[in-house]
Amino acid sequence: MFLSVFDLFKIGIGPSSSHTMGPMTAASRFLAEVAGDDWPRPAGVKVDRLGASLHGSLAYTGVGHGTDRAVILGLTGETPITVDPDKADAQVEKVKAEKRVSPPGHPGYNFDPAVDLVLDKKTPLLGHANGMAFYAYDAAGRLLLKRIYYSIGGGFVVSEEELQRMKTRGSVTTEGKKVPYPFKNAVEMLRMADKSGLSIAEMKRINEETHMTREELDQGLDHIWSAMKGCIDRGLSQDGIMPGGLKVRRRARQLHDKLQEQWQQNRPNPLLANDWLSIYAMAVNEENAAGGRVVTAPTNGAAGTLPAVLRYWLHFHPEADQAGIRDFLLTAAAVGGIIKTNASISGAEVGCQGEVGSASAMAAAGLCAVMGGTPEQVENAAEIALEHHLGMTCDPVGGLVQVPCIERNALGAVKAVTAASLAIKGDGKHFVPLDAAIETMRQTGVDMNEKYKETSQGGLAVNVVEC
Repeated sequence: MFLSVFDLFKIGIGPSSSHTMGPMTAASRFLAEVAGDDWPRPAGVKVDRLGASLHGSLAYTGVGHGTDRAVILGLTGETPITVDPDKADAQVEKVKAEKRVSPPGHPGYNFDPAVDLVLDKKTPLLGHANGMAFYAYDAAGRLLLKRIYYSIGGGFVVSEEELQRMKTRGSVTTEGKKVPYPFKNAVEMLRMADKSGLSIAEMKRINEETHMTREELDQGLDHIWSAMKGCIDRGLSQDGIMPGGLKVRRRARQLHDKLQEQWQQNRPNPLLANDWLSIYAMAVNEENAAGGRVVTAPTNGAAGTLPAVLRYWLHFHPEADQAGIRDFLLTAAAVGGIIKTNASISGAEVGCQGEVGSASAMAAAGLCAVMGGTPEQVENAAEIALEHHLGMTCDPVGGLVQVPCIERNALGAVKAVTAASLAIKGDGKHFVPLDAAIETMRQTGVDMNEKYKETSQGGLAVNVVEC
């Protein structure tokens, strides 16, 4: 099994990897198909109009998660990595006014979001909770091309055919990629580590370097951390109300200023580490909620947990260095890949246990590794963090990635540090294996009522009065 660190850590925009980045990517893929020759295009007939429909969780929380906006941007030719968050609103308004999209390399197509973009809450697509369909019509309104895509979490997008192959042969991202340490679960990971004498980060590095140079890998890892750090810094510098209508105020900057004042005055604070962790995580997720530039870790909704723990390590551990940052990310990606392969990182599929739970497990593993933990202790840290997120629902109030998502990332970071601390004080032997916790998360997600899986139809979403 091989899932690259750059598959799990993707730079994009908020507020959701599955509901924003995924649909934007799907729209871009559809444009490529429209322009290609792999479908039976009638002679002399041209594509005149485009359409799209959102289904399942994408329909229920699409507006709050910016899915409609993402589809429009995607059909203009934007991708999560290229779109400028500061110009996105103006692009969307232009399309709404002109009722037309003109992506680069295309002749331009009629597209009226008010008519051609449908949030279909009645017709689920059976492959995944995050389903969407795109359509191309000629000038007479005849359907020329239809494609269905699924956004399966963390910005990953698959077609119907790819989803079927994934279910029968494993993740589509693993096809054709042979690596020296192809562990697909934690048992295999620990067995390979024991036999090779390598750390989890070292095995992951060797796997990655099968497909890129060491310099390319290090530059990529440094770029990921730079984007994460930049997101924290932006979040700590912003004030005001977050968009969407709940009127939730940004708090990270104010809390950071208070904490800085206490830090300078050397006041005793037994909760100091927890305070810093929480503020770092909240800064990221406030940026995400505002549609800013973030990194999936492994998703946007859980983007704050891992960067907060890594920033905490740099803040409080004098031995922290650049090489350690890379090992942290490689170790976290190894654990994240196992979780994604054997369960899910999608809130729409298994609830928030798959998002913040996975992020906390990844962060705990990374922290334990850079504190000198053995592979067995790292696996233990990941298990502790994941176990104590099992059953967590995804119930965003108002369909927005704000309440309880922002604070939930802060608590996920605190749990990650606690898990790493507990694990490294032990010998790596423990009662519940990580693979058992992952399988339990998968089973719990299957059993969980759909209204608790990113639909805003249950939980806090219906018990909190929107202001």
